[in-house]
Amino acid sequence: MEAKARYDEKPWLKFYPEGVPATVEIPERTLPEVFDEVAGKFSNRNAMVFYGSKISFSKLKEEVDRFATALHDLGITKGDKVALYLLNSPQYIIAYFGALKVGATITPISPVYTSIEVKHQLEDSEAASIVCQDFLYDNVERSGARLNNVILTGIGEYLPLSKKLAGRSVLGRYGQLEVPSAQFIESRGFHQFQKLIKKYPPNPPKVEINAREDIAVLPYTGGTTGLPKGAELTHYNLLACGLQVQAFWPTIEEGKEVIPALLPFYHIYGQVVVMINGLVLGSTLILFTTPDLDEVLSSMERYRATAFYSVPTAYQFLKDYDKTDRFNWKGLKAITSGADTLHESTVRDWERRTGARIIEGYGLTECSAVSHVNPLGRPKVGSFGVPLPNVGAAIVDHETGEYLPPGEVGELLIEGPNVMKGYWQRPEDTRESLVERDGKTWFRTGDLVRMDEEGYFFFYDRKKDMIKYKGYSVFAREIEEVLHEHCQVKAAGVLGVPDPTVGQLIKAIVVLQAEARGKVSEEEIVKYCEENLAHYKVPKIVEFRGELPKTDVGKVSHRELREEHEEE
Repeated sequence: MEAKARYDEKPWLKFYPEGVPATVEIPERTLPEVFDEVAGKFSNRNAMVFYGSKISFSKLKEEVDRFATALHDLGITKGDKVALYLLNSPQYIIAYFGALKVGATITPISPVYTSIEVKHQLEDSEAASIVCQDFLYDNVERSGARLNNVILTGIGEYLPLSKKLAGRSVLGRYGQLEVPSAQFIESRGFHQFQKLIKKYPPNPPKVEINAREDIAVLPYTGGTTGLPKGAELTHYNLLACGLQVQAFWPTIEEGKEVIPALLPFYHIYGQVVVMINGLVLGSTLILFTTPDLDEVLSSMERYRATAFYSVPTAYQFLKDYDKTDRFNWKGLKAITSGADTLHESTVRDWERRTGARIIEGYGLTECSAVSHVNPLGRPKVGSFGVPLPNVGAAIVDHETGEYLPPGEVGELLIEGPNVMKGYWQRPEDTRESLVERDGKTWFRTGDLVRMDEEGYFFFYDRKKDMIKYKGYSVFAREIEEVLHEHCQVKAAGVLGVPDPTVGQLIKAIVVLQAEARGKVSEEEIVKYCEENLAHYKVPKIVEFRGELPKTDVGKVSHRELREEHEEE
């Protein structure tokens, strides 16, 4: 009970920035209601800039209302699922808030998904309508999914004329595929985004939405165990997360921020922290379909960006990029990292290069994007911070469920208004993940972490990635951190491979810097680990590769590494 009492005390509260409350009031309002209020308050302010095209809040609201009216006329009503298969663009935001206005539930699909992955999400979510980038439609067609409405849109529709003529330049790695013909688009069930916007008046229906109960968004988890599953996030969940983050960062001010939106909106991090939170604060979003760093840096300078949200791989690249210094990073109010572990070597190199600090945070799709963040004035390197207002956190033994004291590693549990309702049509998964303890509903994250005496949390590993070697518990992340410190190592992934004599052997898959390839041996990597790790943590197998499999937000995919080993 002593360990539980420590979490009840919430030791992290004493490190909250000045003026940040332990709890914030979460109104039972829908996202469209909040959006309309902000759009009226900042009607003349730019809501977004898209490769030079500027769209004000009043214009954005008008287009949202027109699109909502069109969806209603197409027969889309409360509870229907609408898939968004789009790059970051004005169309994404218009379709997102337009669908919410008619009471629909949005299921965002990653633009890098194959037809098989698209098929699973469309069928599992029961989406009967999709808003799709025209050059991505081929994957929808090949999926064979049955749809009542397909709304196609081109990337150039909101580009200025100069950019339209060179529209391919903003597509980046997605390429330029053959798009459906105009005759095909006009056929039954197919619609053009711009024609719908122009055809319908900004007069959407009034729909009664229960902010606490009605599902606003159905994002799919990464599928680290089995097929991806949808997390049921309500309007209340999403608004709560936004207000919790706002309260924790009082320096981020309403109607004054300019935020580069290079994180993909289909991902919960970009969707909530950048798109939703940015818009409900009256911020101006600088949209990028793909994160071309030259374009990002020049736009940040041109439009005077005030905050920057990204992922560890971006900072890993930017710290060595020759043009990084063209922007004054010290002038930003916040520079944050999430979605993956930020290596300490990256933090040191970044601060040495820019003189600015990266603030690391933590979250999951099931927690509406964010649950922990480092305080702006007192971050700890290696920690993902402290719980946000209204968030409870505890660490338990992942086998017995007993509370663990500070300093011990166990499974992280989270409770708060940002925690999902459950998994869509997965009652067993929901029962396993949402557990009742002490009169509260806690989400079992599956992440192994520890809390120090001051209430800061530190990530060790995913529970399923922990390696058992001769009875020892070994954390892959700890070994990867050491490998990243080697001056000739560019990237590394560590996993346990079954072995009948010791349980699991530790295998390190290493990507060397270009100049070191063919010169650094497996023996040298093992020796380096022996000098920096306990004997039982030293990899027994070292494999060199040219690259590692990554998730679509840039982190090493341990699931794919395990699958590849099983196939071998």
